[in-house]
Amino acid sequence: MKKLDILIFSAHPDDAELGCSGTIMKHIDMGFQVGIVDLTKGELGTRGTADIRMQEANDASKILGLSARANLGLSDGFFSDSMSECLKIMEQIRYYQPEIIICNAPKDRHPDHGKGNDVVVKAGFLSGLRKIESKYDGLQQDPWRAKTLYSYIQDQYLTPDFIVDISSYWEQKKASILAYRSQFYNPESDEPSSYISSQEFIEFIEARNREMGHAIGKKYGEGFIKHQQLEVNNLFDLQKKSN
Repeated sequence: MKKLDILIFSAHPDDAELGCSGTIMKHIDMGFQVGIVDLTKGELGTRGTADIRMQEANDASKILGLSARANLGLSDGFFSDSMSECLKIMEQIRYYQPEIIICNAPKDRHPDHGKGNDVVVKAGFLSGLRKIESKYDGLQQDPWRAKTLYSYIQDQYLTPDFIVDISSYWEQKKASILAYRSQFYNPESDEPSSYISSQEFIEFIEARNREMGHAIGKKYGEGFIKHQQLEVNNLFDLQKKSN
């Protein structure tokens, strides 16, 4: 077992970089162990190939400073919340035993994002049931349920429950996104254009992070949606937008 503090799930390689890489790097710098599990290899993407995207994910992981990254190899566009696929996700949760899980947006332009959210939420609950058995590398696993589960916000605007200030991490976030050279703006590419391959898309991502930051009085931010009520023991832990 490799213990992580935070485990991020993404339907495709690059979802986590787009949605919450600033938050990832901020928490790594605070000393937390963070990893990503990609559900698919993104093989249905308009540009690139599964092999290219795996290499790009490796490059992005180095920029982020991750403690671990895995890919479950589920079918891009066609994965589901079946028993076998839930078990694969549960194996990762029980192996890494995270305190916090973060997953795809509950609703988004790409249907895999909503499905990714739903299957991780389901597996995250089932992972805590002792009567469901699982093995990893041939070893029997103990049940494990993370303390909290959040979703990052992606293409469609969803009202966040809280926003993380990533003002010091925007340039690194942008670098982790552009590590996916086959997917995003690359004037030297001769592949077909796609929804995310234009310069305007990168500008949109920056504008979204600026919008989130503005909401809390900061330059850049990343928004998240909670799945449970949050317990507060100290009112001074809560901060309002800066005046």
